[in-house]
Amino acid sequence: MKVFCGRANPTTGSLEWLEEDEHYDYHQEIARSSYADMLHDKDRNIKYYQGIRAAVNRVKDRGQKALVLDIGTGTGLLSMMAVTAGADFCYAIEVFKPMADAAVKIVEKNGFSDKIKVINKHSTEVTVGPDGDLPCRANILVTELFDTELIGEGALPSYEHAHRHLVQEHCEAVPHKATVYAQLVESRRMWSWNKLFPVRVQTSLGEQVIVPPSELERCPGAPSVYDIQLNQVSTADFTVLSDVLPMFSVDFSKQVSSSAACHSRQFVPLASGQAQVVLSWWDIEMDPEGKIRCTMAPFWAQTDPQELQWRDHWMQCVYFLPQEEPVVQGSPRCLVAHHDDYCVWYSLQTTSADENAKVYQVRPVCDCQAHLLWNRPRFGEINDQDRTDQYAQALRTVLMPGTICLCVSDGSLLSVLAHYLGAEQVFTVESSVASYRLMKRIFKANHLEDKISIIKKRPELLTSADLEGKKVSLLLGEPFFTTSLLPWHNLYFWYVRTSVDQYLEPGAVVMPQAASLHAMVVEFRDLWRIRSPCGDCEGFDVHIMDDMIKHSLDFRESREAEPHPLWEYPCRSLSEPQEILTFDFQQPIPQQPVRAEGSMELRRPGKSHGAVLWMEYHLTPDSTVSTGLMNPLEDKGYCSWNPHCKQAVYFFSTTLDPRVPLDGPQSVSYAVEFHPLTGDITMEFRLADTLN
Repeated sequence: MKVFCGRANPTTGSLEWLEEDEHYDYHQEIARSSYADMLHDKDRNIKYYQGIRAAVNRVKDRGQKALVLDIGTGTGLLSMMAVTAGADFCYAIEVFKPMADAAVKIVEKNGFSDKIKVINKHSTEVTVGPDGDLPCRANILVTELFDTELIGEGALPSYEHAHRHLVQEHCEAVPHKATVYAQLVESRRMWSWNKLFPVRVQTSLGEQVIVPPSELERCPGAPSVYDIQLNQVSTADFTVLSDVLPMFSVDFSKQVSSSAACHSRQFVPLASGQAQVVLSWWDIEMDPEGKIRCTMAPFWAQTDPQELQWRDHWMQCVYFLPQEEPVVQGSPRCLVAHHDDYCVWYSLQTTSADENAKVYQVRPVCDCQAHLLWNRPRFGEINDQDRTDQYAQALRTVLMPGTICLCVSDGSLLSVLAHYLGAEQVFTVESSVASYRLMKRIFKANHLEDKISIIKKRPELLTSADLEGKKVSLLLGEPFFTTSLLPWHNLYFWYVRTSVDQYLEPGAVVMPQAASLHAMVVEFRDLWRIRSPCGDCEGFDVHIMDDMIKHSLDFRESREAEPHPLWEYPCRSLSEPQEILTFDFQQPIPQQPVRAEGSMELRRPGKSHGAVLWMEYHLTPDSTVSTGLMNPLEDKGYCSWNPHCKQAVYFFSTTLDPRVPLDGPQSVSYAVEFHPLTGDITMEFRLADTLN
């Protein structure tokens, strides 16, 4: 059965109705899940197994039957561990029906159907009693309900309900306890992900400074955590202001509360500086003695960094204080962790009782529009002075006396640069309420409200009246649009350029003048694990899960690229970067598809996990901005990626493990096609025959 789904096309900007298979959403969910990553997390698996075995033994030592409740069972792995450890029976709860069906098959394949009952319900819907899902309350509670923030997947409400209705008082819990840790730091790099810095522009009249509006300065910022691979942030990028502080713990063997709470920890600053950012992570203790411990701590907080476990399903957290505050070395302060049932946030307080009694408990919400429009990498991109200088230099070469400029990007400062660098008149199109309000505030703060005209509408709907009957001599874009996920989605700029063609004067300059799509075959250090079959996991056969993921990938995902910020995921190039397609923005979009076929020679030995793709924008013949590779490759192929952009990764369906043959190297062939009608880019990669 087919169903029609409406979606906004990020490349063309149009609303489309697509015919999709009725199981499309299900396949998307499975294909993009982190099940493979979790199953490959050996540290997690071993610690859970040890903790479950210890809990079962404690119950048996008391002369009781071991009855296990496993909430969020997924593949059924933890339930099978429990039965293998000696549990008498296990009730495995899984709300996602396709996953529950898979768990039933996995449990059966491994021979545990007589000891494990899979229940396809949310745990809050499970009943206990003679006619219920469970005949009686369980005395061992096993869960894996955690996300990077610990509580973001609803762990607290789930535990709260389980203790009230599903498990015995003083039950054993695996994990037994979780502790959230925090460390206060000063970091210009990370703070640039949260606040707009003054932007400097060198003009013929001297330096001009674009200042942020006061509303943005006062704004507490976005309420959501920024979860990243903190191990990829250099310690040179931040100054430690506090020791690692245990902020709060949750004992999962006792009644848990999901009510809002705050936890204050006094500390003595290790150095003087500006308190800006809180780095946070958690660990879980699988047993009451705390001997079996699994930690998410970054490398500098590990006792043995050499044994650091890579994982992507759990990372580390970056939180931003509502405002930066000075701290003085040796003068005590208090860091306060607040949380509701799903979110955590932080504030800094003095040590006086009066102040701590007034701890701000309301979750911060953006009121300046900037954090609604710009995500954290976009803040960093706008604050990148080198990038601004590159755009300014390119603008100087194209601005002429009498230039009428039209800026087409979401919440871009290019319109301000064009004005300061001499454009006679500047129009900027802002299609969303957030971008319109933000730009109004920025222009007002810089006394430009009468100098730059904001047009609030979609750029395709522009009229001559919007442009005051004038012809545009410079069409300008970064290009950046908030709807873009994959690098080529910003080709929306080309569609806009085509739709406003009638308003461009003859010989009008379009900047960027062109774009090119680049690709490179890579070997990932760790990211390959999210797509790698598991097969056997701690002695249990989970091939059914592998087949399920592969089937969903084959449904569509295996033929598509997905966005990843590769500065967080190190990789090594096996081929040289190669230009695949070019797009000439000086001309309207062609009617026919643009297709390229070729091959990328594998010059370095290694495992070919996939191809990385990115866009480069050619502002002028002498100036190019890359959204991907930033520097020439080293001899060994180690890559440096643009930290403000996500690159596209096309995972090969089968990992290629090339051996350099005697008669020449191997290559990966490609066929890539841009479809102007839909804005899609389709691609296929395969291992080519040995080159002669």
